[in-house]
Amino acid sequence: MPVFALLRPGLYKDSLTLMRLSETLAALPGVRRATLLMGTGANRQMLLAAGYPEQELTACRPDDLVAAIEVDGSVGRETIDRALDDALSDTASRTQGARQAHAPRSLAAARSRRADANLAMISVPGPYAAAEAMKALRAGLNVFLFSDNVPLADERRLKRLAERKSLLVMGPDCGTAIINQVPLGFANAVRRGPIAIVGASGTGIQEIACQIHRLGGGISQAIGTGGRDLSEAVGGITTRAALRLLAEDPATSVVVVIAKPPAPSVAALIDAALRELGKPAVVLFLGAEGGFGERSLRRVSDLEAAARAAVGLAGGVPAAVEAEDPRVARREAARHARGQRYLRGLFTGGTYALEAQVVWRRAGLAVHSNAALDDGFALDDARRSRAHTAVDLGDDAFTRGRPHPMIDPAGRIERLLQEARDPETAVVVLDIVLGTGAHANPAGALAPAIAEAKAIAAAAGRRLTVIAAVCGTENDPQDRTRQEAELRAVDVVLAPGSTAAARLAALCLERTAEARP
Repeated sequence: MPVFALLRPGLYKDSLTLMRLSETLAALPGVRRATLLMGTGANRQMLLAAGYPEQELTACRPDDLVAAIEVDGSVGRETIDRALDDALSDTASRTQGARQAHAPRSLAAARSRRADANLAMISVPGPYAAAEAMKALRAGLNVFLFSDNVPLADERRLKRLAERKSLLVMGPDCGTAIINQVPLGFANAVRRGPIAIVGASGTGIQEIACQIHRLGGGISQAIGTGGRDLSEAVGGITTRAALRLLAEDPATSVVVVIAKPPAPSVAALIDAALRELGKPAVVLFLGAEGGFGERSLRRVSDLEAAARAAVGLAGGVPAAVEAEDPRVARREAARHARGQRYLRGLFTGGTYALEAQVVWRRAGLAVHSNAALDDGFALDDARRSRAHTAVDLGDDAFTRGRPHPMIDPAGRIERLLQEARDPETAVVVLDIVLGTGAHANPAGALAPAIAEAKAIAAAAGRRLTVIAAVCGTENDPQDRTRQEAELRAVDVVLAPGSTAAARLAALCLERTAEARP
C-alpha cells in the first residue's frame, strides 16, 4: 500500500486535536490509515521503522506537524494534502470561536469566574506546566497536573510548596482521579461507596475501581499522585497528604494504595502513614515481595487481589474468582504453529505492563519490557519486542508529540500488525480502557486491525491468539457490554480483568508447549 508523510513546519497541536485530525483524514475514501503526530526524534524513528520514506522525514523537527498516511492507491497525495489543509483550517476556526465564546485566557480570569473553585486541572506541554501549577498553588488551589515531561526538580518544588500550604499536587503525568464523584482525566463511571484509592498509576486506579464496581463495591475518592511520587527524590509527599485527607473523610472506610515499589526510605514513611490512618488498608506495590501480617493492613500482589481484598474489608462478599477456562487455552494452543512461542502484551497503561510481568514471572517466564521489573530485562529498543515482551505504549517515549494510546489507537495498531508479522508471536494481550477522556469506541477502532492481524498470521499458516480485558463499566459512555461484543465479533478471547487476561495468556502458552511432541 502507498505511504507518505505530509509536514506542516512549526505547527504544534495538542493530543486531542491530533486525534480529531487523524479521524478526519482516516474517514476519507481511499485512506486506510492516518496518524497525525509531532515530529519528535522518537516519532520520526517510529515512522521510518513502519516504512515511511526517509526523504520525506529528513527535515522533520519536534515542532513540526506530521501526517503519516497509508492509502489504497485510489487517492493521490495532492488530494490528501488539500484535505489536511481544510481540516486544519476548520479546527482553527472552531478553536478560535470556542475561545471567544467560552474559555478564559488565564488562571486568574478563570478564578474570577469561579471564586469557589479549589482545584485547577493543568494540561499544557511539559516545559510550561510547572509555571502554571505554581500559579495555581499560590492562588490556594489544589492541582491535578495531567502534563507529562515535567522535570523532577520542578515536581519536587511544587509538592513541597503544596505540603506547606496543605494542598495536593496530583501529578505530574497524573492520568486519573475521582474527587467527590467528579472524574478528572481518564476515569470511569463507578458506583459510589466506602473505598478510596490512592495511586501512582492511572490505569491501576481505573482497573481496581472497575473491579470493585463489578464485585458490588463502590468508590468514595480516587487520588492520583504521579508516577514519581514514591521516589526518594519526591518522598511520597502527595501519597502521605492523600492518606491524611482520607483519614478525615467520613465517606471513606477502606483505603487502597497502588504503586511501583517505593524507595526504601519512602517505604518506611508510607508504612507509618498507613498505620496512622486508623482505617483498614490494602497495599499493592507491583513486583514487591512479602507483606504485612496485620488483618487491617493487607499486602497483595495483583490488581484483582487488591479489589477483592478492599471489598472484603468494606464488608462485602466478593464472588468467587473466575478461573481461566482450560478448554480455551487448549483450543488456542492446538492451532499454534511450531515456531510460535512468545507472549506479547501491548498495553496503554504502565501498570498493566508491570502486572503482566508479575503474573508471567510467576509462571516461570522471563519477560522484557520498557517498564521492566528487573533491569536485566529492559528492552534496548521499546519499538521492537524481544522474546516475551510487555510494552507500555503510554510511556513518555511513545507519547511525546502524539496522542496517548487511550485517546488514539493508531500507535498500538501499528505495533499489533508488527507483532502479527513476527512468526514467533503466539499470544497478544490488550487492555481496552473506557471512561471519560478515552476514545469514544476503542474496541470498534481496534477491531479492524485485530481482524487484519489475524489474517496476516493465518496467511502464513499461523494462529494469532488475541486476549483482551475491558476496563470499564456498563455506565461508561462506551458501555463495557457493547465493547466486549465488538471484540468477540473479531474472535478476541475476553477475560474479566487484567490479572485474569495475563494468567490466561500464560496458560495458553503452557498448553502450546505441551501440545508439541
